[in-house]
Amino acid sequence: MAALTSYDNARRLVIKIGSALLVDADSGALRLDWLHELAADVAAAKAAGRDVVIVSSGSIALGRRVLDLPHGALPLEQSQAAAAVGQIRLARAYEEALTPHGITTAQVLVTLEDSLNRRRYLNSRATLGTLLSLGVVPIVNENDTVATDEIRFGDNDRLAAQVAGLAGADLLVLLSDVDGLYSANPMTDLTAKHIPYVAEITPEIEAMGTAAISETSNGGMTTKLLAAKTATAAGCAMVIMEGNVSSPMRALENGARHTWFASKGDPQVARKQWIAAMKPKGEMHVDDGAARALARGNSLLPAGVTHVSGDFLRGDPIAIVGPDGAVLGKGLSGYESREAQAIKGRHSRQIAEILGYAGRAALIHRDDMVL
Repeated sequence: MAALTSYDNARRLVIKIGSALLVDADSGALRLDWLHELAADVAAAKAAGRDVVIVSSGSIALGRRVLDLPHGALPLEQSQAAAAVGQIRLARAYEEALTPHGITTAQVLVTLEDSLNRRRYLNSRATLGTLLSLGVVPIVNENDTVATDEIRFGDNDRLAAQVAGLAGADLLVLLSDVDGLYSANPMTDLTAKHIPYVAEITPEIEAMGTAAISETSNGGMTTKLLAAKTATAAGCAMVIMEGNVSSPMRALENGARHTWFASKGDPQVARKQWIAAMKPKGEMHVDDGAARALARGNSLLPAGVTHVSGDFLRGDPIAIVGPDGAVLGKGLSGYESREAQAIKGRHSRQIAEILGYAGRAALIHRDDMVL
């Protein structure tokens, strides 16, 4: 599959929404008219066959109004309290906006640690994949109620890029308070030129980053460029566009001004390259039947495994060895080594009886494998 070149061809979409778009700066109330227009956009994307994930700010901005907290930066404890109060209102607002379109929503709260820890990464990836396969629109936010300065993403641009990679998205759209990347800050430099297309994020492009230009924005162009580096490396194209317009996704589809950051390949290829570069922490030897099944693109089931070696955890890279001793490929193990040893050579239906819980059917899923 070739790298994505336009919104029309996007199949899995992540939309990042900042507080400035969702919450009125003066009243602290939700901008419901704008949210309902976005919901219609999401419904149109779903009707066109696209999967949609929303990464949304707004919980702290909503909660601080309810708690009557002062404007400006808040101490960590007050931010967490505001998030706890605001998050339930934010989730309800999305549910009420999307339900009339026949769309089911889900709330997914994450921390930076969830993407750094491979076990949590795989769990998060599996959950998002299952939700999307069921037609659900996940609403993702940083878990501000428990995040600390050491583990928080720090801005939802970065979070959105991580989620795009996690979900295997081919397009990330940052709905912003600017209509793209400029050669300088357009709020302070009238000679700043709009950059419509970025093929590669060079040092010259990085130098165009500026500080946040909105009181309610926690990012600025610098964090958006960091997000672009993360997303494009994962095979996901990225767009920065003005979000404070009627039906922003329809506007993008109709050619609204934006900056397009080209991806490096597509998400599946990028993920395979990432797995291929890992150093294996163990081996799984397979029989002839399993080797043939793998060649047809199937997952590795316990029944086809004859030998397991190494000390590894769930999510660690494993070498897959054929019956002749040749390495067939690599994959991320769905089980830790002790569990893999216990279920090798057995049918998947026996896993629950052997391990005492209903685990995954595959030792290595085909999406987590490169041959």
